[in-house]
Amino acid sequence: MTGSATYQSVFLRDLRLSTAHSLVTQSGAPGQGLPNETPTRYLQALIDGLCELSLRDPLTGLANRRHFRSVLEREVDRMARSGEAALLLMLDIDHFKKINDTHGHIAGDMVLQSVARTLLGCVRPMDTLARYGGEEFAIVLPSCQATYGRAIAERIREAVESTMIRVSPALALNVSVSIGGAYALQWIRSTTQLWIERADNQLYQAKSAGRNRICIEEQPDSTVSAEEKSMLFGPLSTYYPPADVDRSTVPLADASGRHTGR
Repeated sequence: MTGSATYQSVFLRDLRLSTAHSLVTQSGAPGQGLPNETPTRYLQALIDGLCELSLRDPLTGLANRRHFRSVLEREVDRMARSGEAALLLMLDIDHFKKINDTHGHIAGDMVLQSVARTLLGCVRPMDTLARYGGEEFAIVLPSCQATYGRAIAERIREAVESTMIRVSPALALNVSVSIGGAYALQWIRSTTQLWIERADNQLYQAKSAGRNRICIEEQPDSTVSAEEKSMLFGPLSTYYPPADVDRSTVPLADASGRHTGR
């Protein structure tokens, strides 16, 4: 808004809110309605509800791809600043097309919902679990050290494999998942697309190797030493003489700070 913008009252009766109202109320808990004490509270609750719907997958209730990508962008930025490890897991339900073809799409939807609930029971509150698309899911795990990544992925794989999914009174199914993973590059401002591609490549390898297994990319050694951090974040005056000093008389320094002469 600019300084010259004018404000005027808006009456709810002049807005077409019936569709938005239905979407928000139908997606909430039974009996939970929008507040109606004041028009402002009602409208704010309606806007908040629509924002929440725009970030959720309607079938599983998980974060959707839009929300997932925004979380991934923040995590890449945090990684570049802090250097803490973070793991991205991409998961795909094995032979899902066969489930749809054999038992129907309703059974397929029930499988997706069941797997989503199982995955929710395997992640921490700080993790982000999303339905990436179709039968594929994604999990962003901040502060996940390389020594624990494979164990976490194996626990997820076992949990899905051991869960019986009842799709009708006479039919129960078991499914498995293939999992690919990649760590964010520490101290490097990479891109979300590159991170996804690296994890997706590992998922492809897991499926090519027979499915129902895990492939996690080896994390490169990106440890930054104390001396390197000092060079990256220390004051420039440590390495560069003031502007009024004849630089030809100042000895050079190597990466460790030792003078090397000319």
